[in-house]
Amino acid sequence: MPDQSANTALVLPGGGARGAYQVGVLKAIAELSPDTVLPFSIISGTSAGSINAAVMASHASDFSLGADRLEQFWAHFRCGDIYRTGWLHNLGTGLHWLASMTLGGLGVANPKSLLDNQPLAELLKRQLNTAGIQSAIDNGHLHALLITASGYATARAVTFFQARQSIEGWQQRKRVGQRACIRAEHLLASAALPLLFPAQRLGNEYFGDGGMRHTTPLSPAIQMGADRMLIIATRDARPDPEPTVPSHYPSLGDIGGYLLDVIFMDHLSNDLDRLQRINRTLDLLPDDQRAASGLRSIETLLIQPSQDLRDIAERHRHRIPASVKTLLRGVGAWGPGRLPSYLLFEAEFCQELIELGYQDGMSAKNDIRSLLRS
Repeated sequence: MPDQSANTALVLPGGGARGAYQVGVLKAIAELSPDTVLPFSIISGTSAGSINAAVMASHASDFSLGADRLEQFWAHFRCGDIYRTGWLHNLGTGLHWLASMTLGGLGVANPKSLLDNQPLAELLKRQLNTAGIQSAIDNGHLHALLITASGYATARAVTFFQARQSIEGWQQRKRVGQRACIRAEHLLASAALPLLFPAQRLGNEYFGDGGMRHTTPLSPAIQMGADRMLIIATRDARPDPEPTVPSHYPSLGDIGGYLLDVIFMDHLSNDLDRLQRINRTLDLLPDDQRAASGLRSIETLLIQPSQDLRDIAERHRHRIPASVKTLLRGVGAWGPGRLPSYLLFEAEFCQELIELGYQDGMSAKNDIRSLLRS
């Protein structure tokens, strides 16, 4: 069973380029934290959040350094650091998709994805200090790092975890906890946005973005014994307004962005609502019935953008390389909306999100300090 003393969790869901917002919040928390050691004993990450989680875990002994490294990592991005942007390569990709659809796959291998994230794979292998993760666990500064990906063959959400040897794996319906030594390949699997980035093989199975099957994104941290959670989301809380004029027929870009919102945001919102209902129910029970229930109350703090990140993305949409825009436009997946904010790995956009995250984090400083002091 998990060590119940290791009970403060940081949960970082996905969001593609929106993950830069989490960096700003972590920067604020590092300034507010009274200790140099990471104040979270459990770190759970999915998709782009898995990259942020792994970097913070590898610097658990020096929280400020980890936050600074993460900021430097994001603040100088170009799309070419994440996926290939050359005209020749993307033209070949477009022709490959065209040939596959035209010929029905006859004599042409099915394309794996629209974009090739090999640059990200090389960047992670150069920059990620995987040895630091185990070192943080060995010296007691970290209880567990949890990275979730979706298995295509088994249709399961698999949480790969690196923790002390006393921690055991788990299996609950379509959710599995599997011990692993976290490497760049696990992060690439967790961040493999469906259709956009290629699946990653781990062992005998191919894995894609963790958010696809991860309908209860808070469960891995709870499984590890967390009773306090700080969650950094990547979408604001305001609902979209109803259209005042007839809207256009949804493009593939509209549909793709909509599905990514469901994967990264709606699952988290639903899981958080469920957790809060359980908390309220437990508060109504006498102590003996609460103990018999096998459930425990979990304190949560959700920090999410105070602005719509799509509006910020719209100001920077022109920065995505022309070859990528042309490729996406060719399959009807380019235009204003949700999708650009997931693919805008450009320094100016990321820096603006980092600053927004920092300001939102500082605005929540009293709540953050309260959670960390609990």
